[in-house]
Amino acid sequence: MKARLVRIGNSRGVRLPKPLIEEAGLTEDVELQVQEGKIVISRVSRVREKWAQAAKKLATREEDQLLDEPTATHFDTEEWNW
Repeated sequence: MKARLVRIGNSRGVRLPKPLIEEAGLTEDVELQVQEGKIVISRVSRVREKWAQAAKKLATREEDQLLDEPTATHFDTEEWNW
């Protein structure tokens, strides 16, 4: 689909058709990147997006073990009561 750059002050903009915005799942904030002569507009990724899926994959491969032994804290040794 072709589009035309329009003046917005000293900048330029592109009007995106509503169906494209909805199909891409874009909201008010977007990410902009330049890749090999192209401007890529994508949705903002949420913090920790897909962490749960990655954790499940690690568990299925039995790679979800702690790297270091747990270290007891002052709370563990002095303050905690059962």
